[in-house]
Amino acid sequence: MQQTITKDQELSTNISLDDEVLKIFAKMPDALKIEVLHYAEYLLNKGIEKSSGSAIASDGIPKKKYRQAGTMTGLIVMAEDFDEPLAEMQEYMY
Repeated sequence: MQQTITKDQELSTNISLDDEVLKIFAKMPDALKIEVLHYAEYLLNKGIEKSSGSAIASDGIPKKKYRQAGTMTGLIVMAEDFDEPLAEMQEYMY
């Protein structure tokens, strides 16, 4: 069974939903309010990324850049005698 919602019903539903959310939010301690705020921002940014594919959110703050593998290729070189015993340790080995 499919239910059709008119514009007036949608508007009243949104207003009552907003009111309900605000009532519940007002009852929460500050620590929970901060968590709810962070989660709401996360959901909003997630929705913005999906719809636009952009790496910058609507508030102009660039998204965190993640490390890319292979950017230091060739900068670290291992010595040829890496596996050889150290001269300082010879007296302990035999």
